[in-house]
Amino acid sequence: MSDWVKVGPVAEIPPGTHKVVDVEGAEVIVANCDGQFFAVEDVCSHDGAPLGEGDMLDCEIICPRHGARFCLRTGKALSAPAYEPIATFPVRVVDEWLEVRDDRFD
Repeated sequence: MSDWVKVGPVAEIPPGTHKVVDVEGAEVIVANCDGQFFAVEDVCSHDGAPLGEGDMLDCEIICPRHGARFCLRTGKALSAPAYEPIATFPVRVVDEWLEVRDDRFD
């Protein structure tokens, strides 16, 4: 089982913004959707582009390369050219710090 990784203070990611962090070697986007935090892999399932360079709209991340949209809550691909979901990760807040865990291989 992987460990929780402290990725930064809650205050660093205000509502409507996101930040790319390293979680045990994986690039992960941590996003604040109206006060709720979500984490997804920073890789577009269409062509491998880094999603963290894209814009966030509501609780979606938009791939900067071809415009595919992904739900930050579920990782689901919401528009072409992406059809496959992206990985999601558990997020928790402990003493005003965000922690993420890469549980894909547990």
